[in-house]
Amino acid sequence: MIESDAPAAGALDGVRVVDLTTVLMGPFATQLLADLGADVVKIEPPAGDSTRHLGASRNPGMGPTFLHVNRNKRSVVMDLKHPDAHAALLKLVERADVLVYNVRPQALARLGLTWDVLSTLNPRLIHVGVFGFAQDGPYAAKPAYDDLIQGAIGVPSLVAAVGDGTPRYVPVAMIDRTVGMAAVNAICAALYRREKTGVGQAIEVPMFETMVPFVLGEHFGGATFEPPTGPYGYARLLARDRTPFPTRDGHVCTVIYSDKQWRAFFAMIGEPERCTTDPRYADIATRTRYIDEIYAEVAALLKTRTTAEWLELLAAADIPAMPLHTLESLSRDPHLVATGYFAHTAHPSEGAILEMRPATRYSESPAMLRRPAPRFGEHTAEILAEAGYSADGIAALAACGAVRLAD
Repeated sequence: MIESDAPAAGALDGVRVVDLTTVLMGPFATQLLADLGADVVKIEPPAGDSTRHLGASRNPGMGPTFLHVNRNKRSVVMDLKHPDAHAALLKLVERADVLVYNVRPQALARLGLTWDVLSTLNPRLIHVGVFGFAQDGPYAAKPAYDDLIQGAIGVPSLVAAVGDGTPRYVPVAMIDRTVGMAAVNAICAALYRREKTGVGQAIEVPMFETMVPFVLGEHFGGATFEPPTGPYGYARLLARDRTPFPTRDGHVCTVIYSDKQWRAFFAMIGEPERCTTDPRYADIATRTRYIDEIYAEVAALLKTRTTAEWLELLAAADIPAMPLHTLESLSRDPHLVATGYFAHTAHPSEGAILEMRPATRYSESPAMLRRPAPRFGEHTAEILAEAGYSADGIAALAACGAVRLAD
């Protein structure tokens, strides 16, 4: 079940978001806004959001990826190339607080939905573009996907450097979700400013530039200085043995980082004098210089006991450690189960599904599961009626193909 028939107001209660985004990055951002209580109106093209068709589903158009990034939204199907649908969208924009899109700005301009146009209808509008690249550089018109931006910021090269030499993408959509969170940050900041000034603004959230600090923030290294004081790269992150450490029967993830933690580690293994007799362990700067050797020694040592033994010993020594999960074991993690992170809900068309609750907790304005991910066009008639269309007007829009009503 959704958590309450009359859920508590979220922090963004009363904020209306027109969501023109599809796939993952934009929908993840708008779901975060919706979890916070915003009324997110998802405008889908006649073919629907492509994620509706990804993964094993019970019914066509309701795939698991779609369900996990579109809860708490209402779905309207519009063909924005049709003049009547375009006019209907402008009616929604007049009453909106935020419009979010993730097509290239050139495509948005062809639809006549730029900030210059829409701000004349609604000066309070916050107009947010989430796309590949800043618009004043040579990459401005390039398309962008998660894999492309991972490559552009050098992630596969880093994976190759610490692996077998083969550049590989990280097997999670890290760019889409990270930039989606950056968009939410920008939107909330703009909403706060508008409360003080009464004026909206245009915001660009480029994927490439947003993600560069996630690499160069650590790996600029000595090249930070002019002239350079050393090479690029942060040695600890590039150590070949910086992996989940193999044990006798599996793996354990541990980070022994501070002076206190290293002293505790050596005391635990019966070598309490090591931090003073081995100069490589003198301080964090020295350990970083010798990190390849140090991690190799730790890796060899951890092979001597089982995962359970090491987890118990490390916990007793107050050294950070976690088991290495798989996808299946993560979904059964005892901490997540105990905190109620996974919600068993009943979707009106899909039946029983497992959802992930919002992680951030608020004492006064909770982020919640308020409504299930919508069926295709489920709220078209409802939203158009709120915009002032009569039942006959809505039927006429559907008849001419401008909009689509729910089956």
